[in-house]
Amino acid sequence: MITSSPLLRRALIADAAFSGIAGLALTFGASPLAGMLQLPDAMLRETGLFLIVYASFVGWLGSRPIVPKPLILLVIAGNAAWTVGSIALLFSGLVTPNVLGEIVVAAQAVGTGVFAELQYIGLRRSADPVSV
Repeated sequence: MITSSPLLRRALIADAAFSGIAGLALTFGASPLAGMLQLPDAMLRETGLFLIVYASFVGWLGSRPIVPKPLILLVIAGNAAWTVGSIALLFSGLVTPNVLGEIVVAAQAVGTGVFAELQYIGLRRSADPVSV
């Protein structure tokens, strides 16, 4: 267990907020977004559902002053993997988004990478909880 630094807590809450908003937009707006971005409707909707659950979990972690370090490491690793996976998706040929779709996927990959970095720095600033 660790005592979350203010940076870690803020980074987790910001990640949860952005993920939650994106999750809702992707879940309930998958069809119009699919046409606008030239990305598969099912992929957008399933990603949105995942993000809603993820946002709830990360928001819960961010609301706690003391958290299990392995869970924070899992979030950081997940964000890093999401960043790499998003860029890999663009080069894989599995999807053929238009320019706007490429920009959206690349921008969220960069944003997720920034969250991973901020969470890592916040984790390094966190301390073991003090026993009373």
